[in-house]
Amino acid sequence: MSDIPILLTPRLLLRPWLPTDRDAFAALADDPRVMEFLTPLDRTGSDALVDRAQAHFVQHGFGYWAVEVPGVTPFIGFVGLGTVGFTAAFTPAVEISWRLARAWWGQGYATEAAQAAMDAAFTRFGLDQVVALTVPANRRSRAVMERLGMTHDPAEDFDHPRLADGHPLRRHVLYRKRRA
Repeated sequence: MSDIPILLTPRLLLRPWLPTDRDAFAALADDPRVMEFLTPLDRTGSDALVDRAQAHFVQHGFGYWAVEVPGVTPFIGFVGLGTVGFTAAFTPAVEISWRLARAWWGQGYATEAAQAAMDAAFTRFGLDQVVALTVPANRRSRAVMERLGMTHDPAEDFDHPRLADGHPLRRHVLYRKRRA
């Protein structure tokens, strides 16, 4: 995993996952507020997500970084880029995502880390566009998308194909940002 790029912001370190991150991530994934707009993850599921994040870097050169606040705390969550793993009108695509522990919300960390990942998407990884998706009610994430300069076209909203008809999280909004 030594070839995973490290991203630095004024306050954050986006780095490869460490074995010690798994317990903190499992706790984050067990928080109902953090997971309010996401499908639940048990410990097996949270460990599997970390495994997929690490494998994604090997396969694509980018992925979901663990986020650290140097000198403050070793792990607050993850931010990064992943290939969308289902078929929809907007795929194939690369999605920017974030998930931070609730104690770190409201401090601008998600936007700061996501901006670093977005910049890397266009400058380091040569992507032409990045998408973000969430449920319509997730105002916090939608605000981050907007602060990143992403745009939303309601005509592109979609039903998530991995969620059953009638599932309360099935409807999703899609945001995009193209390389300048």
